[in-house]
Amino acid sequence: MTSNSSAIALEAKAVSHRFGSQDVLDSINLKLRQGELTALIGPNGAGKSTLLHVLQGLLKPSQGDVFVGDTPVTSCRHRIALMPQRGRIDWSFPITALDMVRLRKPKTAGGCFEVSAEEALERVGLRERAKERLGRLSGGQQQRVLLAGAIAQNAATMLLDEPCSALDPPSRERVIALLQSLAQEGRSICLTSHDWGPALMGYDRVIVLDRQILFDGSPQDVGEQLKDLMSAAKRGPN
Repeated sequence: MTSNSSAIALEAKAVSHRFGSQDVLDSINLKLRQGELTALIGPNGAGKSTLLHVLQGLLKPSQGDVFVGDTPVTSCRHRIALMPQRGRIDWSFPITALDMVRLRKPKTAGGCFEVSAEEALERVGLRERAKERLGRLSGGQQQRVLLAGAIAQNAATMLLDEPCSALDPPSRERVIALLQSLAQEGRSICLTSHDWGPALMGYDRVIVLDRQILFDGSPQDVGEQLKDLMSAAKRGPN
């Protein structure tokens, strides 16, 4: 597990966001640390994807700010890799898996890591499918191509939107093991997930979000807090 003394990679201060009249995020204070693998969980509509977009600087919050060190995230978005959900991509586009990963690589060197597009595909187990058209890949393989693209950005912080959603259990275990190794190399990784129960033990930290941060801590602590919450809900009001 990662020590709380690890350096801060990314910080959100009092971040709120609205879509029209709807509050999607409310007063989010969050620090992501180097070398830490964090799962962001919560019900559908909890604001998980919105929070990742705000943290990467792609979406400007209605209130609050996000910083990398003392620098506003909008001035250093290249230092943060964002993997979108698979459903947001047009997989009929006539390019190969390798082309897709190369599109995500920075145009200039100087990232915190030096992983080529070919190496990124190898790390997700798809080097032999590098020349395959995107539309010929399975859903799980397409998901891993997106992950390879995030790795190839060579960023210190990786924000991954449902990287395991289209994977079978063995593939999911391999991806989590890969993410653990990436965190051990010094990256800060935060991913949205539908994991629950024992599956949470693969992470250093778990954050439960439902517009606000409800729980934030180790998998063991958050698991106990969620059990208590569910037990109280079953008992109903006194």
